[in-house]
Amino acid sequence: MSWYKRISENILTPTSEKKEVPDGIWTQCPGCKTAISTKTIHKNAYVCTTCNHHLQIGSREYFEILFDENEFTEMDANMISADPLEFKDTKAYPDRLIDSIKKTKLKDAVRTAHGKSNGLDLVVVCMDFSFIGGSMGSVVGEKICNAVKFCIENRFPLLIISRSGGARMMEGALSLMQMAKISANLALLSQNGLPYISLMTDPTTGGVTASYAMLGDLNIAEPNALIGFAGPRVIKETIGQNLPEGFQRSEFLLEHGFLDFIIDRKDLKDKLSSLLKIMQKLPSGE
Repeated sequence: MSWYKRISENILTPTSEKKEVPDGIWTQCPGCKTAISTKTIHKNAYVCTTCNHHLQIGSREYFEILFDENEFTEMDANMISADPLEFKDTKAYPDRLIDSIKKTKLKDAVRTAHGKSNGLDLVVVCMDFSFIGGSMGSVVGEKICNAVKFCIENRFPLLIISRSGGARMMEGALSLMQMAKISANLALLSQNGLPYISLMTDPTTGGVTASYAMLGDLNIAEPNALIGFAGPRVIKETIGQNLPEGFQRSEFLLEHGFLDFIIDRKDLKDKLSSLLKIMQKLPSGE
C-alpha cells in the first residue's frame, strides 16, 4: 500500500522532470566491475582505482601520458595502406580500410611521434588495437622503420608500445615481410648505440611478439597483459595438456625470464625517464 500512497501524495518525480545521466560520465572496470567516474579514471592513467586493472587504451591516451603537456610532432600521419593483393573476404580490403578509418579516426594501426618526456627527447611508436585488431601491415612496417631512421638521424631513443593481434592477413606475405624489415632496422638502431625499449600491453600476440616486441634492449610490460605468439586455446589443443595458471600473462613471463620487469602505467613516464637517463648515461638531474 505504501507504493500507492507515494503516488497519491505526488512524492514520485514525474518522468518529464527526471534527468538522464550523460553518456561517458561513468566507466565500468572490466576487472572488478566497479563503476568509476571517467574523470577519475583519466586522472589515474586509465587504471582502476579499486583493483588496479589497466584499461585498454590507444595512442591518443599514451601520447597524453608520455609527452610533456601532450605536445608532440606526429610523423607519417597520412600514410594509408594500398591493396596490392586485391584481397576480399566478407568485404573488399579497401572498403574495410575506409570503414576502419571512419570508425577510429585513425589512418592505420600505428602512430609515430617525437617530443619531450620529462624533458628528454623521445620517439614513441604506439599501436592502436581498434584499427583492424592492431594488425601489422605494410604501413605499420614503413612507419616504424621511418621512426627508427629518425632516431638514428637525430640521436633519439625509441619506445614501441605494442598492442596487436599479429600480422594483417589481408596483406598476406607482405605483412609477414614487415617482421624482418623492422627487425633489420632495429639492428641498425642498436649499432648506433641508441636505446630501444619495448612496452608490451594487453594483448601483444602473433607476428608482433615474434619480432620487434621482443627485441628491446629492455622488454617491459603492463600488469596482467596477454603476451604470446599463438593463443592459449590453440596451444592447449596442440599439445593436449592443460596450461599453467596465468600462462602468457605478464607475471608468468617475468617469472620465466621473458620480461625484464613490469611497470604500472601510473609510473610509466617517470620510470621510463629514469631508464633512459641510465641507458644514455645522462646526469640524474638532466
